[in-house]
Amino acid sequence: MASTDFLAGRRALVTGGASGIGRACAARLAQSGAAVVVVDRDADGAKAVADQVGGAAVAVDLSDLDAIDALDLDVDVLVNNAGIQHVAPVHEFPPDRFSFILRLMLEAPFRLARGALPHMYERGWGRLVHISSVHGIRASAYKSAYVTAKHGLEGLSKVIALEGAEHGVTSNCVNPAYVRTPLVEGQIADQARAHGLSEDEVVEQVMLAPAAIRRLIEPGEVAEAVAYLCSPAAASVTGSSLVMDGGWSAH
Repeated sequence: MASTDFLAGRRALVTGGASGIGRACAARLAQSGAAVVVVDRDADGAKAVADQVGGAAVAVDLSDLDAIDALDLDVDVLVNNAGIQHVAPVHEFPPDRFSFILRLMLEAPFRLARGALPHMYERGWGRLVHISSVHGIRASAYKSAYVTAKHGLEGLSKVIALEGAEHGVTSNCVNPAYVRTPLVEGQIADQARAHGLSEDEVVEQVMLAPAAIRRLIEPGEVAEAVAYLCSPAAASVTGSSLVMDGGWSAH
């Protein structure tokens, strides 16, 4: 088997796979030989990506935890990627929105891992990759739910790493700064209007002010990190956070 086909015969599940980082991860894992299950609440988007990569699509709202338990989680690779953002000061943050974000971005990954791990343990091999963020290791004002969820995801990943090691299972996070996704491009447009700046100025002067490299990360860069963590070269990498934040956390 060629080294580029290191996931041949493996089944991978990618959440939030209809666009952005998830779509790039689905394509990259398929390129390495995996049969990819694209999970997203956007049924048409998930099907389009699945058709593109020769995989399967599953339409599900991951904030419905019972629906997660009903999924076929007999997979070798789990990429927890689905997420949303809400920006507001803590004293104005809607409690129901806070709960929703934690359910989608922390409880759902737990449920998915809980369902997938027994199958991985049975085979003696598994890879969990959680798309965290620079906000998994740093905080920003007005993003209490997102930062809380990402910090929790980091802890969950480390626990899985400790429990899974004896079963041939690794668990890691990938921590990008802002990635060029529909979610982020919407934020850029909103901030450009709010600050009276061009979109390029928003990226350089506002969103990426803490970073040394002030450009958006491409989804494909994140997907390459995910592929690396699923590859034989990363067999001893577990409980780690692969930070790709342009030097944001170097301060």
